[in-house]
Amino acid sequence: MNTPVSSTIRSALTHGDYELRGQFMLGSNYTFLVDVHYEGETYQAVYKPSKGEQPLWDFPNNTLALREVAAYQLSETLGFHIVPVTVYRTDGPHGPGSLQQYVDYDIEYHYFNFTVEDKQKLRPVVLFDLLANNADRKGSHVFFDDKAHHLYAIDHGICFHEEYKLRTVLWDFAGQAIPDELLAPLSSTGNWSAHFESYLSPSEIEALMLRAEELCETKVFPSPLQGRRAYPYPPI
Repeated sequence: MNTPVSSTIRSALTHGDYELRGQFMLGSNYTFLVDVHYEGETYQAVYKPSKGEQPLWDFPNNTLALREVAAYQLSETLGFHIVPVTVYRTDGPHGPGSLQQYVDYDIEYHYFNFTVEDKQKLRPVVLFDLLANNADRKGSHVFFDDKAHHLYAIDHGICFHEEYKLRTVLWDFAGQAIPDELLAPLSSTGNWSAHFESYLSPSEIEALMLRAEELCETKVFPSPLQGRRAYPYPPI
């Protein structure tokens, strides 16, 4: 299981001043690399302004950045620590948006060429995606950092829809039992709502709780549903 990231990173992203350094050109939404200055130190982060989001037919407009923060909250609530520190800032250079810790990693090493040992470490990500109802888990969205081989998962803008939307490349554990230690945090879902009220609608929070209850009952990683597109496009 991953260990928590230093609280200094969260304080820096929450309270630091930040400036644009460049723009990531891949992807349909505007995404920027920024330098965050805090207490004499500089930290790199990824800034996703809400007004730079392309409209989607099935998600409310200008909510993807909020969902990025909800994903971080879910990761921390579960104790998985797989989503880089992510906060919502209203004072960005292009308006309100999410600010996420930037992680250095080898972009050539991703799900499709992970070692067998590293693929076995993905169970927390799979359970996270089931709960978050992740509609776009591509192979490049999971990686290990360069320093401590810490497992990370990113790009959670299209998660938490109240209708079933799961699309992922991570079906390795379908039909297998979910380890008890991963299910244990789901027993306290009655205290979860406050973590998500600022980022998700009441119906989306209710759907999240129902998914958690169902997983506690089945205790099995599900298989792809027949008659539905189970994989994202492109897969990487």
